[in-house]
Amino acid sequence: MINIDELKSKAIEGIKNAKSLKDLDDIRVNYFGKKGEITAIMQSFKDMAAEERKTLGKVVNDARESIENLIKDKQTKFNEAILNEKLKLESIDVSLPSKKVGIGHFHPCTIVFNDVKNIFEKMGYVVVTGPEVEYDEYNFEKLNIEKGHPARDEQDTFYINDKVLLRTQTSPVQARVMEKGKLPICMISAGRVFRSDSVDATHSPTFHQIEGLVVDNDISFTDLKGTLTMFAKAFFGEDIKTRFRPHHFPFTEPSAEMDVSCFKCGGKGCRFCKNEGWIEILGCGMVNPRVYELCGLDKDKCQGFAFGMGIERLALLKYEIDDMRLLYENDVRFLNQFD
Repeated sequence: MINIDELKSKAIEGIKNAKSLKDLDDIRVNYFGKKGEITAIMQSFKDMAAEERKTLGKVVNDARESIENLIKDKQTKFNEAILNEKLKLESIDVSLPSKKVGIGHFHPCTIVFNDVKNIFEKMGYVVVTGPEVEYDEYNFEKLNIEKGHPARDEQDTFYINDKVLLRTQTSPVQARVMEKGKLPICMISAGRVFRSDSVDATHSPTFHQIEGLVVDNDISFTDLKGTLTMFAKAFFGEDIKTRFRPHHFPFTEPSAEMDVSCFKCGGKGCRFCKNEGWIEILGCGMVNPRVYELCGLDKDKCQGFAFGMGIERLALLKYEIDDMRLLYENDVRFLNQFD
């Protein structure tokens, strides 16, 4: 009993002096582990007489219970202290200003598309969409690009089968609208197109176009020039000048390419415009009468014009970007410049 009282006093002193949960665990193992001192005493009961075992057992059990309770109480205090310290570190000062939350913003191509769309909508144009997986009939044949036509080779088409392909332009949407036979037509179509081009600073196998179509019974090339000049001034600035150069497109006749005066040098010539003073931005022309026939309209009663431009090209020009690949690499450092 004297040894038990000494063990109990020693254990109590050790518990009071414990500095951590590890110290408490060491004390627990020292007294109650497989080779612990209290464990050894309890194992010696089998060699004692019954009366002695009963008397000594009560004393040992009381000592064990007291030590265990003290260990649990000290563990609770340590855990509370640890929790309080953790709460201090995780506490929130509601009086502090909030952190700035990052929000998304439009991609430069989306910004350009919205600008172009808004300009034409103010002129009365309606936005029409169509399928990206298109029939050869609409992508080529109804646009006066028959089988064997060299324009098919120039566009390097992704064919799914003999009759189905990934559209190489948004013009098929115009053919679908014309075949409905409802005049007048005043529309723009925009979306993703596909061509088998190698990736470089100015080419990509997938890019975006926006094309326009106006058809009525009294439309002239003057209307085309006036419309596109108004667009150029709204998009690039009032000081912009335009010029039209003869070109060839199967869809239009006569056809032209439109240039704008360089908005960097004012037409004097610089690196941006390759010292020419002019920058080509789109193709256009009066709708070929053959297209009216292919789409089921009366070519003698219809007149109209069409135009088309690349969204990426406009973005490169507007923001003075020298590599088209930057638009698709999703580098946050680049995209954040358009926030």
